[in-house]
Amino acid sequence: MTSRYRAPESVNSPSPRRRTVVKAAAATAVLAGPLIAALPAGAATETPSFLHGIASGDPLPDGVLLWTRVTPTAEAVPGSGLGPDTEVSWTVATDRAFTNVVSRGSLTATAASDHTVKADIRGLAPATDYFFRFSAGGTDSPAARTRTAPATDATVTGLRFGVVTCANWEAGYFSSYRHLAARNDLDAWLHLGDYIYEYKSGEYAARGTVVRQHAPTNEIITLADYRTRHGKYKTDPDLQALHAKAPVVAIWDDHEFADNAWSGGAVNHTEGAEGTWTARQAAAKQAYFEWMPVRPAIAGTTYRRLRFGKLADLSLLDLRSFRSQQASSGSGSVDDPDRTITGRAQLDWLKAGLKASDTKWRLVGNSVMIAPFVVGALSADLLKPLAKLLGLPQEGLAVNTDQWDGYTDDRRELLAHLRTNAIGNTVFLTGDIHMSWANDVPVDAGTYPLSPSAATEFVVTSMTSDNLDDIVKVPEGTVSALAAPVIQLANRHVHWVDTDRHGYGVLDITADRAQMDYYVLSDRTSATATSSWERSYRTRSGTQRVERTYDPV
Repeated sequence: MTSRYRAPESVNSPSPRRRTVVKAAAATAVLAGPLIAALPAGAATETPSFLHGIASGDPLPDGVLLWTRVTPTAEAVPGSGLGPDTEVSWTVATDRAFTNVVSRGSLTATAASDHTVKADIRGLAPATDYFFRFSAGGTDSPAARTRTAPATDATVTGLRFGVVTCANWEAGYFSSYRHLAARNDLDAWLHLGDYIYEYKSGEYAARGTVVRQHAPTNEIITLADYRTRHGKYKTDPDLQALHAKAPVVAIWDDHEFADNAWSGGAVNHTEGAEGTWTARQAAAKQAYFEWMPVRPAIAGTTYRRLRFGKLADLSLLDLRSFRSQQASSGSGSVDDPDRTITGRAQLDWLKAGLKASDTKWRLVGNSVMIAPFVVGALSADLLKPLAKLLGLPQEGLAVNTDQWDGYTDDRRELLAHLRTNAIGNTVFLTGDIHMSWANDVPVDAGTYPLSPSAATEFVVTSMTSDNLDDIVKVPEGTVSALAAPVIQLANRHVHWVDTDRHGYGVLDITADRAQMDYYVLSDRTSATATSSWERSYRTRSGTQRVERTYDPV
């Protein structure tokens, strides 16, 4: 029997008021030239066009969020603040030919929202494929597929999600998106952060080499900058293809703002010289919600919860907006109970949701690794490049303080909550660290495996951002062959780590187990890179432990 759908908990509040964009005549000369780089070659037009694709996200049992960006005139490039108000209509149907239309309507795209529009469609059937498109000025966008979530009380036999993170434009091509788009079996795909990168051109590329130049070429700081960078990313054909194939569920990490961001600043932000952090953070958030098919959650962040029938719910975290500044490496302040990675309200929300959950699996979209990671046992020739990758001091390194390791009191409280309340089948899905991992999450890593495991964690590697072999500039796999055994020896809860390869994951969930299949790319710098299965790990229901399995789903 199907019950009425209950909206996601504590998530739907109005988005922050958008700041007014000044439309001075001088802006045409100042902005239009540099920003035109955010459009595909030959894209200048005097009729409305959909140069940045169309997308959907945050599926519900009765609805989904639809997104597009219209370019009404040639000068209306992303970040310009130029271009006329333009009516954009949407159509949703049950078939690709749009013969059975179930929803239609229109919105006005304006310069104040960078000519992006989002339509939150409701009244749809659960667990159903739909097709949608946008129209403006007599021009239709391509059609795209989306899918609603199962009914809240539905018995679901299986779910399958693509999983990606760390997409650095200048470091390569987004072949991971292309290979996921080629599949026909995804209910949705998860982006676990670093959808864009903020660096200036050449500062963070592929082993120091720019594969393709992003726009703008300067480090992004202003609202126009962030909009332009998002616009450049959305011109990627592989990214457009995946957005047109399945709904995305996304969270942000630091590079949507600036490297190692925290509530009051970032490593890659100079207060004063680059304006105030408050203004930069507000600009980054505004551009993100304009350009991403994501519903703003509580306090204008990305923490929210989605449900997929009785099989799984998905708690999505924001580990940047509320966190305390990262501790100095080796300092005792990582254990300070007054320091937080989640903020009090978010941690309470997460704990309450996990305890109240009545689904078989509790998934947590988590931007930085929660499993402990002791790296001090590594030899100097491995420790120094690892420290460089993590942006930490290269001598005397004990922990990566940007991860949950730097905020141990929050982690202890969360893991104790799982154990005290006998909350099983909790799986953290993680990005950020540019490596693949399969971890148990022990209550006490120092005594593991005698200490129980409270949860499990699957970490997917970067799509293109440098990992260890890239920093050392040796053939792929060279560093991992040396580092992985040492890491596992010092961290007995780590079942597997690959420090070198680029790729993506496919998460498959049934009542009996949650399995991550890890896929790697042949060459991130090739637009035609092939993909191959590398390994698979699963956690069986009730075990709170990871084990290897020898076939992908």
